[in-house]
Amino acid sequence: MFALIAALLPGTQAHATPSISDIEAQIDQKWNQLEPLVEQYDKVHEQLQQNLSKQSTLNKELAPLQTKVSLAQTRVGAMSAELYMNGPGSNLNALLESGDPTTLVDEMMSLNQVAKAQQKTVDAVQQQVAKYTAQKKSLDSLVAQQKKQDASLATQKTTINAQISQLQKLRTQAYGSAGTTGGNLKPVPCPYTYTSGSGATAAKKACSLISHPYGWGDAGPTYYDCSGLTMVAWEAAGVSLPHNAAEQYAATRRVSSSQLQIGDLVFYGSDLHHVALYIGNGWVVHAPREGEDVMETKMTVIGTPYAYGRP
Repeated sequence: MFALIAALLPGTQAHATPSISDIEAQIDQKWNQLEPLVEQYDKVHEQLQQNLSKQSTLNKELAPLQTKVSLAQTRVGAMSAELYMNGPGSNLNALLESGDPTTLVDEMMSLNQVAKAQQKTVDAVQQQVAKYTAQKKSLDSLVAQQKKQDASLATQKTTINAQISQLQKLRTQAYGSAGTTGGNLKPVPCPYTYTSGSGATAAKKACSLISHPYGWGDAGPTYYDCSGLTMVAWEAAGVSLPHNAAEQYAATRRVSSSQLQIGDLVFYGSDLHHVALYIGNGWVVHAPREGEDVMETKMTVIGTPYAYGRP
């Protein structure tokens, strides 16, 4: 992974000043290599948050069971201590003194039944605890593994940000201190045509976020990456999507280009590294890349769509 990122870093040798088109082509090439890393970070980080939530829930469920076992064991322990202190000799003395063997047998049988009932309770609770402990152990192991992955990606984040900084320097050379291409971010109505339903709600939310800056790994309220934008847009329609383009692909129903409706998702690349939201008449809203803002564009300008999905 680091070898790939290192390979992406611009060389230090002196070259002739590149043209604006050359710089744009270079930025496009490098960003197409960087964006899959961004989506990988989103996926691992979101999975970690989900597993941490599961871990917290399981711990809460386990706590009362552990308390119940402790109380049951305390009661059985008290009974055992009483039997140890009194011993069988005390029962014999009681028998001799009472002269009523039936009463003593009844009392001993009652005590034995109480002990069995206590032990049965403890065994049942311990079985439940063993089950939850096994689940917790597996989940703890998964969380620990994903924490390592998350930490590794966080380290890569620093490297990626350094690479992005280099791209921004190229932009500054081409476009001045603003470092952006400029242009109209909303050249057509958004959504393109009026409609209703959840797709329209998602589209209107995406449209409202036009001009927000790209921020990789972000899902608002200021910065958005591609899957963060589509996730937030569909949240406005009451639909939950993961913060990852590939997982959004898995969570949506496949439709064809001729079936596209406003709000549908448009996926790019066989590795599903980019996603946009369809707003009608061949237009989409998407968060392009670092240094650019959420914008409208023709969906084929981004590239050849790989697939389409409907939440």
